[in-house]
Amino acid sequence: MLTPVILSGGAGTRLWPVSREAHPKPFMQLADGQSLLQKTLRRVAVLPRVQRVLTLTNREYFFRTRDEYARIKEARHLSFDYVLEPVGRNTAPAIAMAALRLQALEGPEAVMLVLPADHLINDQARFARAVDLAAEQAREGRLVTFGIRPSYPETGFGYIETSEDLVLAGVEDAASSNTRSASCTVRRFVEKPDFMTATAYLESGRHLWNSGMFCFTAGAYLEALQLHAPAVHEGAVACWEASALEQQPLELNPACFASIPDISVDYAVMEQATDVAVVPGDFGWSDIGSWSAVSELTEADGDGNRVDCETVLVDASNCFIRGNDRLVAAVGVENLVIVDTPDALLVANRDRTQDVKKVVEQLKLLDHEAYRLHRTVHRPWGTYTVLEESGAFKIKRIVVKPGASLSLQMHHHRSEHWVVVSGMARVINGEREILVRKNESTYIPYGTAHRLSNPGVIDLVMIEVQSGEYLGEDDIVRFDDQYGRA
Repeated sequence: MLTPVILSGGAGTRLWPVSREAHPKPFMQLADGQSLLQKTLRRVAVLPRVQRVLTLTNREYFFRTRDEYARIKEARHLSFDYVLEPVGRNTAPAIAMAALRLQALEGPEAVMLVLPADHLINDQARFARAVDLAAEQAREGRLVTFGIRPSYPETGFGYIETSEDLVLAGVEDAASSNTRSASCTVRRFVEKPDFMTATAYLESGRHLWNSGMFCFTAGAYLEALQLHAPAVHEGAVACWEASALEQQPLELNPACFASIPDISVDYAVMEQATDVAVVPGDFGWSDIGSWSAVSELTEADGDGNRVDCETVLVDASNCFIRGNDRLVAAVGVENLVIVDTPDALLVANRDRTQDVKKVVEQLKLLDHEAYRLHRTVHRPWGTYTVLEESGAFKIKRIVVKPGASLSLQMHHHRSEHWVVVSGMARVINGEREILVRKNESTYIPYGTAHRLSNPGVIDLVMIEVQSGEYLGEDDIVRFDDQYGRA
């Protein structure tokens, strides 16, 4: 078997304001309505010999990930396994926990295909051939990475220098059907270069973009980790032994996992190991690492504009515009990126999209919620959307999925008035339990234990009006919760 390991996390700060800490890049929808995470699952679901998918993600993203997967019909034949990280510790510890999980399930010979959840690949057939080649090398005990033939001097990627000229070796594109060699040996990994160095790499015939995708057996990775990064290996094994292994999803022990060194798999293993192979391929790969990369997914009009919403453009050229629910008009502008969301607007020069992460850095310093949350926030039971707020009140639209339930909870500083606009609500309000139907309402005084659930088969939609001296989301005491948050 081949087991895809999907690494799903990271805030994707260069794609703010769509990607945020509570709504990271893998959940970002593209123009076709599918998220990057869903596209990653579809990509691996149709590979041969895949029966199980293992996902490494943060505990906060588990329920959203499960819901996203459930909508991919190509994956309904698969079994799903989850390892939940309490905090982010980079890729080397994450892959170590995945390797320990697969070793326990399938043995040390289990072949792992490690993929970030936020990449895009357009040519499925070539990708599948590259995976086959990598898996062959992995079964022989090698650590395998995937390299992308550079098409321009990119300074935002790391590079892989090979030990031979790719054209002369017949591996210019190992994913194509007419190559003479499956892979080549890695000479070294190179950090992100300046423009002149990247140009030289492009012309050398020996350099590939580092895609961040890998293939190896669980045993080979753990052996290499123990040899080259023993502190990471020791910490991962200790965390594994301290975690409740019988649970699914498997939640890693918070204290143990947080103590593992924070280091990437490139630094910890791949750059240190001697028997590393690279499978070059041209399968339409993109890491979707900036708004410039996202813009390339949309066809340009005659003026070079790429739009993903309703727009009116007057004397505008070479712009990318992505909006939400409202019209965006642009007059007399050029070379701009405009990204509009309900609570934040980004306007940037197209040549400066890598610097969007600096906006997020400033928002964090200001402790502004816009770096972390959208107006619409996903929860295990559904969503809530902040419609309006001031210092004394807040109005939300709450959507509860059929059969779902919020926690039994209480607030110290706010009261709540609920009006059902669609579906039916079952409400615990102090000592009473009542059904609230469409166009009916109920009032929850502050200090009262209460719970909202949806007993029906359609979404429950209601309007909540909060009032009180403090309306922060942290004014909540949970007594009981089916999602483990109490």
